[in-house]
Parts: sequence; structure tokens; C-alpha cells
Amino acid sequence: MLDGTKLYGLDISGASFVKACGGPCTEGCVTLARIGDDAWALGDSKRPDVEPLRFTTEELDAAGIDPARFGLRV
Repeated sequence: MLDGTKLYGLDISGASFVKACGGPCTEGCVTLARIGDDAWALGDSKRPDVEPLRFTTEELDAAGIDPARFGLRV
């Protein structure tokens, strides 16, 4: 498992973000991307100037976020 403190050292410049809304949202403000094995970036499309937050799969799971729900491979 990736040490959560190393997440911000990962290069996310080539990450492919998808909309990760939880409901009937048409704006798609929450975005999610796999940035490595057991590593994810969570961004806000309404704030593209803000660096995405980074999480391990375990942290996403604890928050109730399932990347597979948004078409991402877990």
C-alpha cells in the first residue's frame, strides 16, 4: 500500500479526470483520476487553479467513494 504522505510526490500532469458526481448533477464539479497504484486525485472543475487533493484507495473507501462507480478501474 502506498504511504499517504508520498501522494503529493506523484506526477499527475497526464492524469485523466472523470466526472464523479454523486447525483443528477449536470455540472460535474467533482473530478476523480487514478494517479498510480492505490492512488487517486480528487479535483474541482469549477476551481481549475486549485491543485487536486490526493487519496489512497483505503481513504476513498473510508469516505464512501467507489471509483468503479464512475467507470474507473479499482
